[in-house]
Amino acid sequence: MTGQPYVEELRADALDVLILPIREALDVYDLGADPEITPRAMPLLKADAEQLLLDVRAGEIKTAPANVAGLIQEMTTAAHLTKTTEGWLALASTYRTAYDVATKLGFGDLASIALSRMDWAAEHASDAVVGGIYRYMRALTYLRSGQYRTGDRLVAMGLSVLGQAEPDREREAVLGQLHLGAAVMAGRAKDAGRAEEHLAEAGRIAEGTGEAVDVHWLSFGPTNVAVHQVSVYAELDQYDEAARTGKQIAMPREWPASRRSHHYAELARAQMWDGDLEGSFANLLRARKAAPQQAKYHPTVRETYSGLEGAKRRMPDSFLSYGNWLGI
Repeated sequence: MTGQPYVEELRADALDVLILPIREALDVYDLGADPEITPRAMPLLKADAEQLLLDVRAGEIKTAPANVAGLIQEMTTAAHLTKTTEGWLALASTYRTAYDVATKLGFGDLASIALSRMDWAAEHASDAVVGGIYRYMRALTYLRSGQYRTGDRLVAMGLSVLGQAEPDREREAVLGQLHLGAAVMAGRAKDAGRAEEHLAEAGRIAEGTGEAVDVHWLSFGPTNVAVHQVSVYAELDQYDEAARTGKQIAMPREWPASRRSHHYAELARAQMWDGDLEGSFANLLRARKAAPQQAKYHPTVRETYSGLEGAKRRMPDSFLSYGNWLGI
């Protein structure tokens, strides 16, 4: 539906050759420890896994895929050797990064495989919070494919799984993020009432957590609730409200570049449909400035740029160079 993966652009950026090693790394999850691999100490592996999560959130789409396959291989052996909760959770983190990379580059089948591996590792760790995150991310895959009913069922499962976790800030942040995902899902299904219910519940939770940006790097908090309100307005075809609300959001300094870029892309789309073409292109430029590698492969960026092409005579000279950069 989105035209992804953008094969020619991936090949030009030498990203296509990084996909096969990720596939191969995901395929050895149940083979036990590799006798030819001597893993480093767990603190070093965990630090690398955390750094990959940060790379993705910084919009470093080239760095993460270059490093994640090797780390998955090493972490798989370490987890099988130690058989500790710490090891399984660290392995789940690397699978999550593989999911992030596959999603951002448009490889939906690979993203689904990475998620199933993440769930497998979370079950070995007996961690309800990571199990909830898995169901949130899996629900997003159904959101992208338009299967909202299945996505809703996964959200319900995620909420149920989180009921088994300790009632702390960590659990609350994941609960809130599940409600945000459900809100966008309801918006795409044109169910405004349910979308507002989920947004209201997420807002209530955010009042208690505050800006929980670093809690599993979900960026949950009042700002993310506001950003998802913009997405819901856009999904409900209320583009004037989406554009008005989006322009009023002040993002915290600690907000990841990837989230900033995504918001600017969503706002640009809303402004295009609202008739503010110059404002729309200005936010496409902001999306590129915030996270250029991510923006280049973001389907909303490409969709919005293509929508603005009919008015390119009214655009600045930089509009054409932006299209060349995208490969359109």
